[in-house]
Amino acid sequence: MEGQDPNQLIEQGMQVGAEPASFIEQLILFFQDGGVFMYIIAVIWAIGLVIAFDKFRKLKFNYDVDGASFMNELQRYVLSNDIQGAIRVCSGSIAALPRVLKSGLKRASQSPAQVQNAIDATALEVIPKVEKRLGYLSLIANISTLLGLLGTIFGLIQSFAAVAAADPQQKAELLSKGISKAMNTTALGLCAAISIMVIHAFLVSRSEKIVNEIDEFSVKLLDLLGTKNEEN
Repeated sequence: MEGQDPNQLIEQGMQVGAEPASFIEQLILFFQDGGVFMYIIAVIWAIGLVIAFDKFRKLKFNYDVDGASFMNELQRYVLSNDIQGAIRVCSGSIAALPRVLKSGLKRASQSPAQVQNAIDATALEVIPKVEKRLGYLSLIANISTLLGLLGTIFGLIQSFAAVAAADPQQKAELLSKGISKAMNTTALGLCAAISIMVIHAFLVSRSEKIVNEIDEFSVKLLDLLGTKNEEN
């Protein structure tokens, strides 16, 4: 211990007694080591999450409805010859299925072909809104992965360039550190891509459920109206 610089002893003591870095500090260091591509991926990831949240909100609260329960309620009105009551039930909801069925009910007194045309026209208007922006999420997932790989390539290029001009004794250490930092962008890109892909799959299943219910209950309404017209 004698002959050592006091400042060195203090620094060694601080290192021994230092607490491990917090998660936030490690995250900041992780971003700083990865370079500018880390921030680009983070921004794209945030955009994807905003789109996903907005789409989930619209699918759940604007477009979706319990199709079976709604059709059962509608069927009671139609079977009791209260078409206007069925139309009022549809008007009380902004979901996709009621909008499509309402267009068919408005032509309940006309021929089945005219009812079918009204339903098809409204479905062609509603379904694209249900599926809108879902393609952006798969695009963002692919871009995140590619940007992660591109950031890693740039990081490796910089690492090899630095190693080329370094002291031979330090080359191995510099190269290992450079490669570990360069892989940060790939890690972040994959995290962004995986999360967005999972969310995309969930939202696609929700939108397909809505579209399938439109197809199913539109056919049931046509059959129900056709049966009532024959009875009358």
